[in-house]
Amino acid sequence: MSTEETLRSRLPMLAVVVVVGLNLRPFLTAVGPLAADISAQTGLAYQDMALLTLVPMLLMGALAFLGPAIQRRFGARRAVIAALIVLASGSLLRYFAWDGRVLILTAVLCGLGVAVVQALFPGIIKLHFPDRVTFVTGLYSSMLMGGGAVGAQVAPLVAKATADWRLGLAWLAIPAIIAVLMAARFLPRANGQGASAPAMAFLRRPRTWLLMLSFGLVNGGYSTVVAWLAAFYQGHGWSAAASGSLLAVVALGQAASALLMPIFASRNLDRRRWIWLTLAMQLIGFAGLAFLPYAAPVIWALVGGAGLGGCFALTMVVALDHLPNPAQAGALSALMQGGGFLLAALPPWIVATLHEATGGFIAGWILHIGCVLVVSLLVLRLNPAGYAKAMSLPNAQPTSLQNRAISSLTSSR
Repeated sequence: MSTEETLRSRLPMLAVVVVVGLNLRPFLTAVGPLAADISAQTGLAYQDMALLTLVPMLLMGALAFLGPAIQRRFGARRAVIAALIVLASGSLLRYFAWDGRVLILTAVLCGLGVAVVQALFPGIIKLHFPDRVTFVTGLYSSMLMGGGAVGAQVAPLVAKATADWRLGLAWLAIPAIIAVLMAARFLPRANGQGASAPAMAFLRRPRTWLLMLSFGLVNGGYSTVVAWLAAFYQGHGWSAAASGSLLAVVALGQAASALLMPIFASRNLDRRRWIWLTLAMQLIGFAGLAFLPYAAPVIWALVGGAGLGGCFALTMVVALDHLPNPAQAGALSALMQGGGFLLAALPPWIVATLHEATGGFIAGWILHIGCVLVVSLLVLRLNPAGYAKAMSLPNAQPTSLQNRAISSLTSSR
């Protein structure tokens, strides 16, 4: 089969990657710009509103640990389709969320659906695009972040046009249903991904915990921005539409960086210099919000978002780099997301608590400056020459690219 024929045969699967990715963040980012209306009509306080982000993140973390078991029991294809149906149902039910408890229940449903998809999709990418992992992972991450921009921008427009914040949230059931139909039509039935290592085998490796911590601290910054950036500027007179547009700028910066950074980093298995670049962008964004919030809010949003999105995508790629076996690499990625999202669920609530104590969000932005500095040190350990030793699992032999990287690193000493 020619390269052109191979590419053409993969286009439907790439379309699934795009559509599924677009649906995994809007249910989170749509809430922030509508926070004032939601709080006024449901009576939810800031700490209660934080549950709309915290609960899905906790579910993303908890269910990611079960990703390998779900795949073995149901198969990746069936599990992803069922999870997308749950996501669509959660979004649709938001139209009937007449009080805070029902709204939180819809967050549970949406979180459950997204959690399963996120746990399984990196392994699916590794299986069906073994020679294009960095590009397709970047595309998936970019669409994920781009979906966040759609949610943040469109939700307040729909809510304003219909005079109903519930419709501003519930319309997201439409693209989720499209994703269900496309996954059912085009997601291939896998012939098997090879033997996967039990979760405990990974959890005994310090590298797994390092990846969890790095992923969690970075995504904690994302969850805080999603939850409170719009509220931060609304507290200083911005409208819901304007603050939603700023959140969309964050998401657009994330999408562009999530797509481009893996491409830039693809020529060398050592991705650390690019990860440090994304961390520097995050540092600029959070420092701007903390100390000069009105000087250039669009710049802080764009640069900080680019740092968050690029770091997310590169960390996903690094996790997949550790193991050549698709099932094992997918299981490691699922566990990284599991621990990472459990950790990332906490910052929005912590920042809400700091807001209650200090009367503002500045302390929260400074908290994330500290998190970025911690991750910068952890990244030092992500030397590709040590991937095989760090995992030391059966069938975890270095790939040819890893061998070339190891030889290059050794000869340069």
